[in-house]
Amino acid sequence: MNQQRNSYQPILLVEDNPLDIDLTRRAFKKQNLTNHLDIARDGEEAISWLSRWEAGEPLPLIILMDLKLPKIGGLEVLRKYKEQPGIRNIPIVVLTSSSQDTDITTAYEYGANSYIVKPVDFDKFVKVATEIKMYWLGTTLLPRML
Repeated sequence: MNQQRNSYQPILLVEDNPLDIDLTRRAFKKQNLTNHLDIARDGEEAISWLSRWEAGEPLPLIILMDLKLPKIGGLEVLRKYKEQPGIRNIPIVVLTSSSQDTDITTAYEYGANSYIVKPVDFDKFVKVATEIKMYWLGTTLLPRML
């Protein structure tokens, strides 16, 4: 895996809860994940990234998406992202508190690459961060984004 390419591409976190944003930052820091973490705090802000990427901002290596978002729900954001030819191959990992079958099924129907229920405990969240780092940023070959 081309680690140099991975280290400069950001990770987009679509999350409205400030505590979960902080938890994610701390867990990634504990895992020595050096990618910049871009944040979209609601669905509308997440959709605004589409025009930012078109304007030349770096595409994320991976997108971590909560489903329960204000303004525009995460499932709708997921659907819109996967409709865009320029970004549809970017992996989207749903990282949410919902374990409802309808959310899981719909997320995969809309193109989610993985679905993880957020642990509340920090140590368990660090384990999830480790798994994301090892699988999505270490093991899996991702398409080169130009």
